Amino acid sequence: MQEILSCRNVMVDFSGFKALQGVNLDVKKGEILFLIGPNGAGKTTLLDVICKKTKLTAGTVLFDGKISLEKLPEYKIVHEGVVRKFQAPSIFIHLTPFENLEIAMKQKKGLFSILLAKMSRLEKEKIDSLLNKIGLFDVRNETASSLSHGQKQWLEIGMQLIQEPKLLLLDEPIAGMSGLERTKTGELMQEISQICTVLVVEHDMDFVRKYSTRVIVMHEGKVLSEGTMQEIQENEEVKNVYLGRSG
Repeated sequence: MQEILSCRNVMVDFSGFKALQGVNLDVKKGEILFLIGPNGAGKTTLLDVICKKTKLTAGTVLFDGKISLEKLPEYKIVHEGVVRKFQAPSIFIHLTPFENLEIAMKQKKGLFSILLAKMSRLEKEKIDSLLNKIGLFDVRNETASSLSHGQKQWLEIGMQLIQEPKLLLLDEPIAGMSGLERTKTGELMQEISQICTVLVVEHDMDFVRKYSTRVIVMHEGKVLSEGTMQEIQENEEVKNVYLGRSG
């Protein structure tokens, strides 16, 4: 399977604190890859590096086989097809889900085109289709502030998907969700992976076990192990530094 993202010898040094110490990993097209590991392992920092929120100290991040992400500003990385959802949902709570997606869809356009553009029938159909996919079609005209926590998370995922990315980064997407919302999120990720690769930071091992294609374990800023969840669970080194400690 072809790689959509390759990290080679990625290092991040925060004034002497080495948050990442030579990370090497590949993300394959169409997979749901989970990054797991103890707090401070460097998982979120790696996502920060990929989307250029944090500048790497050394190494390379190659996207789609040809694009060096470390050389691009954040907005160009988004335009190339890498989008990220952070832990806390970032939506316009005074607008409706439909309006949130409309704004997100127009982010690639210039200021004047956003102000003057009228929505086409195809654009409306695209938004309605995505609202249906993320389970918000029935509440598309309600104010986003009235949505549940899980629905707000799905709305922000939708705001990323409307931009037609190639790689979606998710940081603890099920934090604070109910059991039913977690299941819905996992099923949504599986559906998303048919059109977009998904890279996820997560701590809930049951969720990882159920929805991962592959798992990478990080520890002290390095890749400790990778494989299926079953292979990870049987790895003695992983048990010692992470799984055993978390029970």
